[in-house]
Amino acid sequence: MNHDSKRSNPSLMVKPESEDRKPSSAAPVGKKIVIKSADMFGDMQKEAVDIAIAAFEKHSVEKDVAEQIKKEFDKRHGPTWHCVIGRNFAKAI
Repeated sequence: MNHDSKRSNPSLMVKPESEDRKPSSAAPVGKKIVIKSADMFGDMQKEAVDIAIAAFEKHSVEKDVAEQIKKEFDKRHGPTWHCVIGRNFAKAI
């Protein structure tokens, strides 16, 4: 199997509240997580979602959430990660 075929489908939509999945215990009640496009393996996508949930639970300012996510990915996977979030696309570079 080649490297690209191991990657997730770019149009993957994850809906933890669907009938065939149990809601994630980390996801806020009444919220759903939708991955519209990804260029990551599934395990890294799950890690990113978990880190994002923790960041949103800790911070209320989008810039601070983006900064925490970026710092956590830099720590775990090496530097040069970028994180863009929110309605106004706050980012930490």
